[in-house]
Amino acid sequence: MSTLKKKCDVASGRDKADIVLKNGTIINVFTEELIVGDVAIVEDTIVGIGDYNGNVEIDCSGKYISPGFIDAHMHIESTMVMPIELSKKLLKSGTTTIIADPHELVNVKGANAIDFLLESTKDIPLNVYIMMPSSVPATRFETNGIGKFCAKDMEKYIQNTRILGLGEVMCFNDVIDSEKEILDKLEIFKSKIVDGHAPNISGKSLQTYVCAGIENDHECITFDEVYEKLRAGLKILIREGSAAKNLKSIVKGLLNHNLPIEEFMFCTDDKHLDDIEKQGHIRWNIKCAIDLGMEPIKAIKIATYNSAKVYGLKKIGAIGAGYKADIVVLNSLNEMEVESVYKDGKLVTKEMFSNYNYEIKDKELLNTVKFKEISKEKIQLKSNEKNYVMEIVPYQILTNKLYESIPNVDGYFIPNKEYSKLCVVERHKMTGNISIAPLKGFGIKNGAIATTVAHDSHNIIVAGDNDDDIIIAINYLKEIQGGYVIVSNGKVIAHLNLQVAGLISTLQAEEVQETTDNMLEIARNMGVPKYVDPFITLSFMALPVVPQIRLTDLGLFDVEEFKFI
Repeated sequence: MSTLKKKCDVASGRDKADIVLKNGTIINVFTEELIVGDVAIVEDTIVGIGDYNGNVEIDCSGKYISPGFIDAHMHIESTMVMPIELSKKLLKSGTTTIIADPHELVNVKGANAIDFLLESTKDIPLNVYIMMPSSVPATRFETNGIGKFCAKDMEKYIQNTRILGLGEVMCFNDVIDSEKEILDKLEIFKSKIVDGHAPNISGKSLQTYVCAGIENDHECITFDEVYEKLRAGLKILIREGSAAKNLKSIVKGLLNHNLPIEEFMFCTDDKHLDDIEKQGHIRWNIKCAIDLGMEPIKAIKIATYNSAKVYGLKKIGAIGAGYKADIVVLNSLNEMEVESVYKDGKLVTKEMFSNYNYEIKDKELLNTVKFKEISKEKIQLKSNEKNYVMEIVPYQILTNKLYESIPNVDGYFIPNKEYSKLCVVERHKMTGNISIAPLKGFGIKNGAIATTVAHDSHNIIVAGDNDDDIIIAINYLKEIQGGYVIVSNGKVIAHLNLQVAGLISTLQAEEVQETTDNMLEIARNMGVPKYVDPFITLSFMALPVVPQIRLTDLGLFDVEEFKFI
């Protein structure tokens, strides 16, 4: 019997389903209704909703049956684990599909990184779709691992069905100025979706950005910004990650203005494994929206059907005949308590992951930290009457640009508990580039934190209150070929190896989580305040496309003026 005939026979009631979820309250995202009934599954497909019999019948009385959740924009690299390890955590909390932008990996290793990600995700239980990184490097104001990733580098991937389109266009000024390089990329992806990344642009700049083909944005913080971008025709991704938390203001504005939910999706962008474990993944976005007063079915629709429609993912994102059997069974709708998850019609269990093995074939991915030894003389900053200072904005990845007096001895900046010393060291091409700036709000005392995770070019970034610990931390990262390290009183007291491009660990998720939990506690005890994620926030201090001021390996950069200062 053909698979299609079997499915049709079950749908019509002539045959039994493989599995039937009985008597559940089905979340119908088409009509935004709750309907009590059965869900019949054959192989990996939902074949019917109604009254069905199955070879296996599971009583879902009193439970809610939802489509699997979709993260419309995330970076696998920010979880710091291999995709198979990530899938264990995401599926557990109901996320069955992610749309990943690997521009972190691509900034380090180019097309080799795309090949690695496609290969390492092709057989895992999680649906992984990929957006082709558009802005590598994000700007010309930093040094990355490969130089430029151009339109011609992307052409060979256009026909791959898991490449959905062009990733977040962070070089928004290039779009506005009609620079040929980005226009060439937009041209070859004109028949696919193009993601945006354009904080605070408005007026004719926004109109130009949309005219060029960008279709959405995940950088909105205030609702005024959301409203203008909606009026311009952009879809809005409501982001709630580990560092950037924008959901509250956007959802409250959406509800207050009674706006159509079809224009919105959920994403995490960057979320640490520990936060995923404690809160869940997209289920947390849904729950937060419900807590703010959104109807649960609307919040679930934003997390499922909306994203599937926008990204052209047919037969994903709904409970309906012919749709993929990616299903979340919930004990509670308001609390979004996940009881069980079905992926491709199979109950998600630990055994689902046990036979997966993947070996990294490109050994150059494991050897990416290259620089000459760093001495104290190379990280000195002259103190003037006043200096530019980066100030961290609580719970955001934004910074404030300050101009004020800083502590000094003999004309050189001396960090303290208020002003940390922030350094960026180029680690790809042995250029010798090092830059230094005062950082306010990080709060570290008696030590330093360093990492090879520094968006988007991923040079080494370190913050500390004394030069000795800063130097030890930097040099240790070469020894372990990438990762996180905390140093205090001249000793390495904690570290996490991130061997793959200096961004991803080959350890199991539990080991990574245990290590990062321990390092987070250490960082808090060293003075890093609760409104700062000591790792993710630090990693964004080098990203020269997020206002107001950043530090790259080439110097201190004013994002709003788009020039070095």
